[in-house]
Amino acid sequence: MGKLRIGIIDIVSRGPTRALYARVMNANLASIMPQAIGVWCKEEGHDVAFVCYTGFEDLLKELPDRVDLVFIGAFTEAAHTAYALSALFRAKGAVTAIGGPHARCYPEDAARYFDYVLGFTDRETLRDVLRDCSQHRPDGVQMGAKQQPRTLPGVRERWQFIEPTLKKAPFIKMVPMLGSLGCPYTCSFCIDAVVPYQPMDFEVLREDLRFLLTKFKRPLVAWHDPNFGVRFDDYLDMIEDAVPPGSIHFAAESSLSLLSEPHLKRLKRNGFQAVLPGVESWFELGGKSKTGALQGMDKVRQVAEHVNLILKYIPYIQTNFVTGLDSDEGAEPFELTKRFLDLAPGAFPAYSLLTAFGRAAALNLDYQRAGRVLPFPFYFLNNNQAMNVKPLHYSWHDFYDRVVDLTRYSFSARAISRRLFATEGWNSRWMNLVRAVSTEGFGRVAYHTEIRKRLDTDPQFLPYFEQQTGELPEFYIDMVRNELGLLWEWLPAGALHHDPYAYLKSGQNADVFSIV
Repeated sequence: MGKLRIGIIDIVSRGPTRALYARVMNANLASIMPQAIGVWCKEEGHDVAFVCYTGFEDLLKELPDRVDLVFIGAFTEAAHTAYALSALFRAKGAVTAIGGPHARCYPEDAARYFDYVLGFTDRETLRDVLRDCSQHRPDGVQMGAKQQPRTLPGVRERWQFIEPTLKKAPFIKMVPMLGSLGCPYTCSFCIDAVVPYQPMDFEVLREDLRFLLTKFKRPLVAWHDPNFGVRFDDYLDMIEDAVPPGSIHFAAESSLSLLSEPHLKRLKRNGFQAVLPGVESWFELGGKSKTGALQGMDKVRQVAEHVNLILKYIPYIQTNFVTGLDSDEGAEPFELTKRFLDLAPGAFPAYSLLTAFGRAAALNLDYQRAGRVLPFPFYFLNNNQAMNVKPLHYSWHDFYDRVVDLTRYSFSARAISRRLFATEGWNSRWMNLVRAVSTEGFGRVAYHTEIRKRLDTDPQFLPYFEQQTGELPEFYIDMVRNELGLLWEWLPAGALHHDPYAYLKSGQNADVFSIV
């Protein structure tokens, strides 16, 4: 195997953007695994060109002209960007490989456009690709290790890719770190629920934190763990041993069940500035939210009280909800969320429409068996622009009426002002304001309102939503065409369409496709 010219593209934005929140945050959303692939490829003796696409670059100019092999990491919403890039590089003679959540969720579809589709990717799996490095067409090879890698390159090793990416971030600069893989919770809709929990090497983490103090006066670390703090004392002991208290700021996704007051005091002492717990539902997942069998308004009160407690120690909190779950019915779930916002006004609410991402969860097989999965193009499967599972207890009109109403309530002038006054610190208030007036707040109100209107006025909409036709409304085609820009010309014929029942038809329930 000779020296290869390798390109690696981490797709953070599915297409060009000028959104304010994207300008501030997209460079901070870089993935860890593409950086790890870059480190490993270099250690194998190959030349590597690395690009993190945030939506503001001229991607066609950023990409290297001559490469032998291109790795692309992508979430499903960026699949069409990935497919177009693969076609472009294939036309130039390159071999292409895709990894990331899309490769795990939709390997059959990805194999139509890539030579390699990578699931769990350890160093030996990568070596297999590098040794072979050949075209596999018309259908690519699906490859994956039996489990997640036991070790990954740390921040010091990945710095060669982290540093140029962070230069694209104008204000906030978050360094991605990973303390664990997998999750001990079993949320039926979650991609991490089937991945066994696995802590990373504490010594590597300790050295990475010390290294960061040589690069920033006060670094900001974003833990990419699916659920940070499962081994709470072990991780906080490591942080306290590595660096002086408060010398590094941290943000982490965690569960309410781990955020007890003693833990919150310790997190505050060690510089934690933001936490993102999942509430998900007022009628399910009580273990994750530390509410046990409580449901409805009783759960709302307890969660709100807990969130207000958190805000006494941590200045920023985002609470995550899923709308359209099968346990939801009528107005109550939406009205309960409004009451939660009234009781805990400092929380920034993040709403996701129920989405079945292919093989991401075994529950998706149930949706497919029931014939409830819609073939929305991947571009819209970002938890907000399309719900590809037909609601069990709502008509589409009723569901979107309630989504629009809740979103408007959450980002009304009153809610925004109450959120500002209920949080402390300029950074927290500024972030809440930017998110509310950008795509995550006002933008979603406008988008959901447009979808609701078209259910009444666009003759293509309701038949598609009701699965009476497979003809995709022109509204969606035009959006992809306009937002992909020049890459639209490289999107392969038929790429807007996929088989939403491929998982069921495969007859394979084994799940080996994952990446971080």
